[in-house]
Amino acid sequence: MTTPMTTPTTTPTFIPLPDYHEYSPEEMAQRAAAFYADIRRRRTVRDFSPRPVPLAVIEDCLRAAGTAPNGANLQPWHFVVVGDPAVKREIRLAAEAEEREFYERRAPQAWLEALAPLGTDPNKPFLESAPYLIAIFARSYDLLPDGRKVRHYYVQESVGIATGFLIAALHHAGLASLTHTPSPMNFLNQILARPGHERPFLLLVVGYPAGEAQVPLISKKPLAEIATFI
Repeated sequence: MTTPMTTPTTTPTFIPLPDYHEYSPEEMAQRAAAFYADIRRRRTVRDFSPRPVPLAVIEDCLRAAGTAPNGANLQPWHFVVVGDPAVKREIRLAAEAEEREFYERRAPQAWLEALAPLGTDPNKPFLESAPYLIAIFARSYDLLPDGRKVRHYYVQESVGIATGFLIAALHHAGLASLTHTPSPMNFLNQILARPGHERPFLLLVVGYPAGEAQVPLISKKPLAEIATFI
């Protein structure tokens, strides 16, 4: 294990807060507005270009994801970056098998009706056309060198926050992404040789949008509907 972890026998060490930058109220307002203007351009796409993406860009975006707040700093995530066409093909076949089962047998009618305006179906060609797939795993525990288990806390919340950081970082770098969650996703453990204490959380499709990419005409809820100020 290479990630430093805090165990019950570790004495915590504290240092002065590094690298914090305070901005004037005017600068804060400008930065907040600029970030909103940029992030609101982010759209989920399903049509990806096969153009290669520099791996260094993916690496830095993953580093950004790794800075996310998490339970007890145990960092309960693992990211598997898949660029091998044969492995992407294997993932696509397994995912589409689960998707067909979902659409034809398991999905309630209300869920299918909710999906209908988005134009989704069991076919997932983007799993092969995009240059990278990032399989995100949630780790329920880690193993110390002596074989002892270190349980992780707030795993779902921590991995969800890290995934949000990753999506924002990829957008900031100029890439498009798609969150894909076939259910179940256990096939990812087998294909990617991940241990049983890691649970597939999400499959992120990453690359440039295709030149002919289209997205559904949708809107986001206004602030008054998503926030309450007391």
